Amino acid sequence: MKEKNDCSSLFPGGRGEDSSVIITLPECSAFSDIPEEALAKVLTYLTLIPRQPGVKFIIILDRRLDTWASIKTALARIASFPGNLHLVLVLRPTSFFQRTVTDIGFRFSQEDFMLKMPVVMLSSVTDLLRYIDENQLTSEFGGTLDYCHSDWIVLRTAIESFAVTVKDIAQMLQAFGTELAETELPDEGSAIEYLLKCHTEKYRRLKDAIRSVSKEGRQILSSLETSEKGDDHHWDVKLDWETVQRLLAQLRDMESAFDGFFEKHHLKLHQYRQLLRYEQSFQEVRILCACFMCAYVSTSGDTLAQTEQALKDLENLESNAEEVMGRAQIIILHGHQLAASHHYAMALIVQRCNELRYHCDTLTAALKAKHTHLTHTHQLLLCLGQAQSWCDDGAYLLANQLVDKFQSKEGAHAALREIEKFLEEAPSMLSSGPDTLTMEYEAVITSQLQVMQHMIQNRQACLRKLADKHVRPVQLVAPRPENPPRSKSPLFSPKHGTSTNSVTHTCTNRLRRKYVHVMRELIETERIYVEELLSVLLGYRAEMDNPALAGLLPPILRSKRDILFGNMPEIYNFHSRVFLQDLEGCLETPEGVGACFLERKENFQMYECYCQNKLRSEALWRQFSDCAFFQECQKNLEHKLGLDSYLLKPVQRLTKYQLLLKELLKYSAGCERTSELQGALTAMLDLLKSVNDSMHQIAITGYEGELCELGRVLMQGSFSVWISHKKGPTRMKELARFKPMQRHLFLYERALLFCKRREEHGEGCDKTPSYSFKHCLKMTAVGITENVKGDVKKFEIWYSGREEVYVVQAPTVEVKMAWLNELRRILTNQQKLLRGLCRSHGDSLNSDCTLNFP
Repeated sequence: MKEKNDCSSLFPGGRGEDSSVIITLPECSAFSDIPEEALAKVLTYLTLIPRQPGVKFIIILDRRLDTWASIKTALARIASFPGNLHLVLVLRPTSFFQRTVTDIGFRFSQEDFMLKMPVVMLSSVTDLLRYIDENQLTSEFGGTLDYCHSDWIVLRTAIESFAVTVKDIAQMLQAFGTELAETELPDEGSAIEYLLKCHTEKYRRLKDAIRSVSKEGRQILSSLETSEKGDDHHWDVKLDWETVQRLLAQLRDMESAFDGFFEKHHLKLHQYRQLLRYEQSFQEVRILCACFMCAYVSTSGDTLAQTEQALKDLENLESNAEEVMGRAQIIILHGHQLAASHHYAMALIVQRCNELRYHCDTLTAALKAKHTHLTHTHQLLLCLGQAQSWCDDGAYLLANQLVDKFQSKEGAHAALREIEKFLEEAPSMLSSGPDTLTMEYEAVITSQLQVMQHMIQNRQACLRKLADKHVRPVQLVAPRPENPPRSKSPLFSPKHGTSTNSVTHTCTNRLRRKYVHVMRELIETERIYVEELLSVLLGYRAEMDNPALAGLLPPILRSKRDILFGNMPEIYNFHSRVFLQDLEGCLETPEGVGACFLERKENFQMYECYCQNKLRSEALWRQFSDCAFFQECQKNLEHKLGLDSYLLKPVQRLTKYQLLLKELLKYSAGCERTSELQGALTAMLDLLKSVNDSMHQIAITGYEGELCELGRVLMQGSFSVWISHKKGPTRMKELARFKPMQRHLFLYERALLFCKRREEHGEGCDKTPSYSFKHCLKMTAVGITENVKGDVKKFEIWYSGREEVYVVQAPTVEVKMAWLNELRRILTNQQKLLRGLCRSHGDSLNSDCTLNFP
């Protein structure tokens, strides 16, 4: 307001005609000394006060006590008035001399002034009333308008100060909002608490500032309302009131928006603190579950004492595990509560809940299975102890039944009674028979019981024969005195023999035990495989959505996760929810494992999609393997190997199946449903071949159509090929080729592709072949000749009625026969299809319904 103080002689008045705004320039002897810049600023400021567009202005220039020179100077200075100047009313000097000079001077200068602005010279205040009503003029001009210039300056200063303060408040809110938005969230709960405290304190200070400014604005508004009631004709009051109202409304809107923003920010910090605590609790319980699983694995026993101790250890383990799983249930419940309250990390929390539930279910099932196994083992060891003791007693009894004592009928009867009494004291487990015992205790039982029973049965048969007839006494030569009773000795000494049937039975049992052992290995490795897939999906793939790791993840990787992981989620769902349960259901009936593979044969086709994507996945991994995100995930999972090793697990598992199935077949002699096991092995080998073929198919280049339109790839391989054509020049050119072409053939359901294998690209293990497309033969026009003179490995493929003939040499006879069988199958199916079309369209088509065999 410095410029206005210098120009304090200028003040706004009332209203003229057409609501023109009146500006008064009263008597001021130092008017000519006011700097041009200051005068221009004041005039501009006065024109900006009324905010209506197109407003007109009237200037009253009071020079009644001044001179013509002063009038002339003043008119010249206000000629550059910044607003729409409607009229300039000049009260000329009242002294006779100055009035005469003014009249003369104005008469000569009137045209110059009138060109710049409309100027009217007035002789008295009475003349002023002809242009402006007296209620719009102050008392010094004979009017009734109540106006105090100092009060007006104070009011304007207050309004401007209020406007500047509102602007400053807006900038402070914007700066604080930016600070909140750019604040990096710490990883510790105490740091979050401190951050919440600091932000809340700043928020309260800003709220106090807003309340103070609002109070100031209301006070100005109250003053304006009082002025308006006192004088309804003062033009400026209503406009100022509207200005203050507008500023107060802006302040309220800013406060409301700021409150909403801070509330969201405060909620986010609060939820982030909850998430940190929840994650900490989750990690603690997850680690405990992992420790329990390690303890579960190490809980076992081979002897009776070790097994009893293992059972006690397992009871303690189960008790502690129940406490941990109780904590896990509380964490899961807390997670559901957070998700129900619309936590911003709802997806991550639900994932953690599911993972905890999975760990609890896995641990519960493992502990239950371990308890069942140890109880079963303990019972078995007790029974084996009884059986061992009974076998030793039987061996002792048989060894001490002297031959000379039961050569008579009475002696045989006595020996029989001893044996029958011994059999009555046999362990109850023997009532089940050796086959049942072997089935129940195949992992640890020995053949001692079988041998002992066999020996006793033989002795009983011998004694019964002796007891039923008179036996001539045997004269013993040089009888030795009776030896003292022999000590008990182990059964399996070189002197104990077994019959051929016993040996065969023992071999069968041995095969059975090995079969069950491989079956258990299949199930156990399947469980490990499922756990490894889950660790990859949760520890890597799901972590790509974790806000805490967003800074470590290159943005391009987020959009390419399906390339990196392929269809691993689909594979995990199949194995965890379907196939693992199928295999575990075979624990009681191991012979059914072949049916499991055959029933799910179609599901395993998903591996073909995974393997086809493997090259793209490996290329992406090589590009980002050093990424900090992967290193952090590996650290959190405590994996010794990188992600690439785990991405290879599905391929390795697919190969492992056929190896395990071969082992099962090896030990399945005499088992039921062996044909199903053979079918399962064939299915897995076919799948591996199909996967391998489809992997090669990816490298085909130059084929303009869509390979998927040719059907499924059935076979692929490299051959030597000679081509001959019916057309003269072309035929001669091909016949001149003594050296065959090397071609890689791809056999599809509907076409046969000839490609040329190109040199492998890359270095070391990254080398990949490519196949440049050369020819495509539609199978509907293909025929074959199975034998070519001079070479058992050659056969012919001819096209379009022998228009083109391809002599193909396979690397081996076996490869040739495999290709011929597949080609013959395709052509036979085509013939059946064509015959069906012939029957449906009439005999007129019969002449065309022929198979392309020579």
